[in-house]
Amino acid sequence: MEFIPINIEKHRNYVIPFRKDSFIVSFGSDKDFGEEQEYLDWLQQQSDKFPGGFVLAVEKEAPIGQLELTIKEYEGKQIGYVNLYYLTPEKRGMGLGYCLHNYAMTFFKNKNISEYHLRVSPTNKQAVAFYKKNGMKQMKNEMNGKVLRMSGKI
Repeated sequence: MEFIPINIEKHRNYVIPFRKDSFIVSFGSDKDFGEEQEYLDWLQQQSDKFPGGFVLAVEKEAPIGQLELTIKEYEGKQIGYVNLYYLTPEKRGMGLGYCLHNYAMTFFKNKNISEYHLRVSPTNKQAVAFYKKNGMKQMKNEMNGKVLRMSGKI
């Protein structure tokens, strides 16, 4: 598996379906996805701001996953933030999530970040279990219980 920077024009036919599928897996529907162009505009802005943080996971030149990594301020300190860990359905459950996770940890380490967060649907049991297996702890429910904030050390 290799990681390549997302090129909005070249990869739009992957990043939109991947992100929409993440909504379906997490919430049962992509109805809250929003406007595709707004997502692409956000993706471009964030990719420019965090080079190397917005990448496709590729196997034999075929995109099989996506990572969206940023740095944010949370309660007065800089933290890494995972906006998206994504693997295509046929690649899930094969241990490839650890490749995404290792990439994310290296990205944050290179930015001198010692803690990272993400939010996950509490009903996405497979994802919650994966995050816990990687040492993340549950912090609190957010968005009226729709998501669970988790944190981990790098």
